[in-house]
Amino acid sequence: MADLTERFGTMVFSEDEMKRWLPKDVYKKLAKTIEEGEPLDLDVANAVAHAMKEWAMLHGATHYAHWFQPLSGITSEKHDSFLEPNQDGTAFTKFSGKALIKGESDASSFPNGGLRATFEARGYTVWDATSPAFIKDDVLCIPTAFCSYTGEALDKKTPLLRSMTALDVQAKRVLALFGKHPKKVVPNVGDEQEYFLIKKDAYRKRRDLVITGRTLFGAAPAKGQELEEHYFGAIRPTVSAYMKDLDDELWALGIPSKTKHNEVAPCQHELAPVYSELNEAVDNNLLIMEKMKLIASRHDLVCLLHEKPFEGINGSGKHNNWSLGTADENLLDPGDTPEENLQFIVFLTAVIEAVDKYQDLLRASVASCGNDHRLGADEAPPAIMSIFLGDQLTEVVEMIMDGEASVHATTDTLDLGAVVLPNLEQDNTDRNRTSPFAFTNNKFEFRAVGSEANVSDANMVLDTAVAQALRDFADALEGTPAGDFQEKALEYCAEHLRAHRRILFSGDGYSEAWHKEAEERGLFNLPTTAEALPQFVAPKNLALFAEMGVLTEAEAVCRYEVKLEKYNKLMNIEATTMVREARRTYRPVITAYATKVAKGLETIRAAGAEAVMQCEQDTLNELCCGITQINYCIKVLDELHKNAEAIVDGQAQAEVYAHKVAPAMAELRAAVDAMEEIVAADYWPVPTYDDILFYV
Repeated sequence: MADLTERFGTMVFSEDEMKRWLPKDVYKKLAKTIEEGEPLDLDVANAVAHAMKEWAMLHGATHYAHWFQPLSGITSEKHDSFLEPNQDGTAFTKFSGKALIKGESDASSFPNGGLRATFEARGYTVWDATSPAFIKDDVLCIPTAFCSYTGEALDKKTPLLRSMTALDVQAKRVLALFGKHPKKVVPNVGDEQEYFLIKKDAYRKRRDLVITGRTLFGAAPAKGQELEEHYFGAIRPTVSAYMKDLDDELWALGIPSKTKHNEVAPCQHELAPVYSELNEAVDNNLLIMEKMKLIASRHDLVCLLHEKPFEGINGSGKHNNWSLGTADENLLDPGDTPEENLQFIVFLTAVIEAVDKYQDLLRASVASCGNDHRLGADEAPPAIMSIFLGDQLTEVVEMIMDGEASVHATTDTLDLGAVVLPNLEQDNTDRNRTSPFAFTNNKFEFRAVGSEANVSDANMVLDTAVAQALRDFADALEGTPAGDFQEKALEYCAEHLRAHRRILFSGDGYSEAWHKEAEERGLFNLPTTAEALPQFVAPKNLALFAEMGVLTEAEAVCRYEVKLEKYNKLMNIEATTMVREARRTYRPVITAYATKVAKGLETIRAAGAEAVMQCEQDTLNELCCGITQINYCIKVLDELHKNAEAIVDGQAQAEVYAHKVAPAMAELRAAVDAMEEIVAADYWPVPTYDDILFYV
């Protein structure tokens, strides 16, 4: 491995590389495009494309690709060679500005929620100059947006960029009221990526893992995570070697991989990068997930990113740490003066208002088939959205709501100028692991995001909702006389904090008492994807997207349809796999073992030893009852699944999958898992949790 600082970013056409490879006038024009959104003329694009090609070829690249994020949630790329043939049998290399700026793809072949038909196939990829190009597997990858021939966004990046623009515009309006005029305001994100690593040999023998990403069957291991010995424990050599390779490749791609450690569950681990601007952070996280999977295979391992690959132990999330800032300050940092702390309270109020008004939309943004198994179980937050502020900040907010804060006091003050308010210091709050949305020092941690998710969705919703709250503040306070501004701003915050007080909760999010209290407060409780997704197209949420210029109604409906279709397809795959595995893998083995026990009983009894065989008889009875129960559960699940498949309406189908098929799957699982406890180990057809989770 090269020196860390020399290795970092070697595969990225970074700002530093641009300065090195581009003429000064070209670099200045490109910087204006990146920083201020200025149009890029073709001459500049041609110069940039040529420099990119020369740089990429110097690093071994032979192809280029527009790298984009279709609504499938993963990334896509089509590779084109730099090579162009001459008529004389020789060749030259070429990469034009036009090829850099725009590419063409078949828009009907990706999930599009009905926006494009097969006969309306044209779609375009458009260069996103704000996210740097990089080399991956000898291919120059150019981050791009993806839109239809008629201009609709067909990807995750485009609405994310729109939401960032909306947030930038409205945050600058608010900061102008404080006499500040930054060039831009951007959300910064750090996503803590959790994952499982298991042996490839065990993975290959588990058809449920191969097909669905999770174990559809499996009794609890003899030892799980109850000894709390894996978390932050010594990393086993096999995993350590994998992590070193992963870090090395991520650093070369300019991804600031910072922290790695064992997570709570056996075989579970975490990688956390340093914060970066949201758009780049999303691209980086997608690359992280891709590299995690690819590099694992080199070490005879398989990386599982499913939110709940193993029943009964911790699932995997992707804690989305979100803050908002300028080049000079984090706007969620408490300040050193009354005015700075008033600014902090204004932005804090906007986030609280946004999360309360659009709690249903935030829940829908993290809804998925996999996340349904995780939310509310084993250290994951509940499906009910709430905000945890910590004791001190809660006290400050309550004082503001109760009218006990003032901006006119002049002695012994630091925050809002009120004697009664304590200093707002960092690192002064405990952590609430059951909170889906927690304030942690100078950022919010959205913990409900699933490990396999593209974090564009959650951040797009959060950006948009906060942008609207900031817009409303600016609309109300612009034009206020300077001498009245602080008092009016504090009054505004007090009023809006009171209106959204219900979203603040510091207690145990797992408790039944909280579920009852949340219902009394009027908070949404949407435990399944089938219940959460319709909120994405609720009238107030469609209005939010339209008002802030983030999604048209057609684009929003498209995303609902795509997510709904994916949920139904995944449930169909899981139910099909489960029935087949129960019939073809588990039931024959259980029957064979029951036959062996029965024959053994018959042989021993023939020898006159019947009195000592009661235990074997009990085992045989259990096996026979278990086979009967499995047969019954297969029949029930098969029938329910066929009924679900026949439903034409996607939402109605999802509700049947969530409320009928899923419980039937749980019943079948329980019946088979009970037999795992009885059948001899040399008969059991697949690696058990003990085998998978505790390898050397």
